[in-house]
Order: sequence, then C-alpha cells, then structure tokens
Amino acid sequence: MTDPLATDPPVDRDFPATTPALTFDSGGATLRGVLHVPAGRGPHPVVVLLHGFPGNERNFDLAQVLRRAGYASLVFHYRGSWGVGGSWSWSHVLQDTAAVVAGLREHEPAAAHRLDPRRLALIGHSLGGFAALMTAAADPSIAAVASVAGFDFGAVAALCRDDPGLRARYVEAFEGGVGPLRGTSGEALVEEMEAAGQTWRLAGLAPLLADRPVLLVGTSLDAVTPHDVHHGPVVQAYRAQPVEKLEHHVFATDHALSDHRVRLARTVLSFLEQCR
Repeated sequence: MTDPLATDPPVDRDFPATTPALTFDSGGATLRGVLHVPAGRGPHPVVVLLHGFPGNERNFDLAQVLRRAGYASLVFHYRGSWGVGGSWSWSHVLQDTAAVVAGLREHEPAAAHRLDPRRLALIGHSLGGFAALMTAAADPSIAAVASVAGFDFGAVAALCRDDPGLRARYVEAFEGGVGPLRGTSGEALVEEMEAAGQTWRLAGLAPLLADRPVLLVGTSLDAVTPHDVHHGPVVQAYRAQPVEKLEHHVFATDHALSDHRVRLARTVLSFLEQCR
C-alpha cells in the first residue's frame, strides 16, 4: 500500500482515475460538483465533502488524499453561491446536501463512476460540519459522518436571544461573508437561525447517530467556532447517549486548520478506514 499523503497509486489503464464534473438538481437549481474517482474497478466508497460559509475553503486537499486512498470524493457548491442559481439560506444548504446524497445513489452515476452508494460518508467543515451531522441524523443509511470545526447553529441561536450585542455581531459577521452569495443578508441569516432554534442544536442529534461512526474535530485557537461552545457540549452529549462509535479530537489550530492539514487528513483517513 502507498501512503496517500505522499505517493500516487499505481496507474490502472483499464479503470483509470478521473475527475468528472457532475450536476445535481435541488429546489429547481442546478448544483455543480467535481467528483474525484480513484483508479480501479471498484465499486468505490463515496465521501461527500461539505464546505463552510461562504465557501472560501473547499477542502480539495482532502478530496485528493481520499481519492489516492481509494475513496471517490465529491466537492460541490450549494445553491445561491459562487454563480450557482437559486438563493442562499441555511435551510437550502441542508436540502442541497440531501439532494446530492440522493443523486449519487442513483443507478446511472453510480454505475458510470464505479461508486458504491451503500458506503457513503459525509465530512463537513464549519457550516458543512453542521450540515453533515444534520443530514446523517435524518438519513440512517449514511454510513459515517465527520464534523470538523462544526458550527452549532442551535447553540448560537440561544446565545443570540440572550445577548442583543452578540446578535448584532453575528449579523455583521454573516453580512461580511455574503459577497459570493445571492438572495440573503446577515440579518436574514440570523433570523433563520433563530427561527430554527433548538431543532438545529447539534447535541440533540445524539439519539439519531448512536449506532454509527461519528468523528468530531474541534479547534482550540478558533474565534469562529470556539470549542467550548461548538465542540465540547456536543462531545459531552454524544458520550452520554452514548454514541458508541464516537471519535473526537481538539487540535490547537485556527478555524481553517491552516497548519494542521496533514494531521486532519490522517485523522480522517484513519476514521474512515475503521468504518470500511
């Protein structure tokens, strides 16, 4: 076996590695993604990588590492972002994630790209971590789920209700990220988060994830998702359930894991290999 962080796998001329562009319909919008297909006959397990808000870091480094390790990995943009049609909202992110999962399970793309949709995992960063956990909780057939510096919208909504000053800072912060998005604003995003309230609290998902592998990675130098708000309480709730196959870490790094990308990749690979 080669090291997927350091070495390309052998070339397979009959079943080569490919990087096709795929599209998915969600809410009348056409989502655009890139699939990283490994070499080999397959069928290959599938990992959907879910990026955060607004999508500056898309985790293509993880996509390439996963492909070299034998996983087909998909990266895509949600509707209303980066030129994709439709309007942006947190709810649309959840709907789009479910639509992409359903699309990858259809016979035609699975057969064309040598995919095994029965072995499909979700890995998300920040907003994507929230979407990964929420989607897996709603879909018991998702094999495994990982959240990296996940954003707990339910926890933040409760804090905003109790602190108008904090609420105003979130409005300002979200407004600062809407440049590549359409059809939304900082105020609209905070209002949507508040309306969802406890239904978007990640700790509450524990009973729905109790029998599946779950990876939670927190970040201790992170001003966006401080681990004492977004990570520690979720770990505590999942351990109490218990979520039997829970793995959790806190890395001393920033929100983008800027200086921990190799460690993140090795952690994700180790987690997925245990799920195979």
